[in-house]
Amino acid sequence: MTLTPAEIRRRTARTDWTALAAELDEHGSAPTEALLTPAECADLAALYEKPELFRTTVDLARHRFGSGEYRYFTHDLPAPVAALRAALYPRLLPVARDWAARLDRPAPWPDSLDEWLARCHAAGQDRSAQILLSYGPGDWNALHRDVFGELVFPLQVVIALDAYGTDYTGGEFLMVEQRPRAQSRGTANVLRQGHGLVFTTRDRPVRTRRGWSAGAMRHGVGTVRSGRRRTVGLVFHDAA
Repeated sequence: MTLTPAEIRRRTARTDWTALAAELDEHGSAPTEALLTPAECADLAALYEKPELFRTTVDLARHRFGSGEYRYFTHDLPAPVAALRAALYPRLLPVARDWAARLDRPAPWPDSLDEWLARCHAAGQDRSAQILLSYGPGDWNALHRDVFGELVFPLQVVIALDAYGTDYTGGEFLMVEQRPRAQSRGTANVLRQGHGLVFTTRDRPVRTRRGWSAGAMRHGVGTVRSGRRRTVGLVFHDAA
């Protein structure tokens, strides 16, 4: 791959981040403009067959999390994955701090991703949480949250590496909001190849009569009906 950090930053700048923040406020998820080309997506997806790049493989059925599997990268991240994470963190940081202020929570996230990760490691969260996921026909992922310790960044990003409707069908990205004293509300997102979907890690600010409260949300993947669905997951805190 010849994709450079400067090019990643240029592509990241194409997204209207003000509009994206407003959509996150409303729905808990929002798409970015294209971050990767189809060829770059294919290169990243092919890394799944190189086990030396990963610290562990998770079999979803074995853990009763669904069906399919994903792999956690080691800290020696492929250059495009590291560049995407570094470029997206400062774009998401203002949203994270704004949400913390509305919910009257601490906002421990420094301007630098490296400094934030150093704090995670000092707190015992020193395992890479960057994920390459692979689903085939019949595979799915149960609703969950990617919270791996006390230190949590409230937003994360999933990037589609395959084309919906061409490479696979089904497999929509699911989000469910648990509303207090009301039925839960679900949404299904079709991921566009090479585009990111920013979504909340665990909750979002919801305005109520008494002010702001935390609207708990979980995410998952609907059943893949045909083909192969690969995505890369960018998490901005490390795992214990």
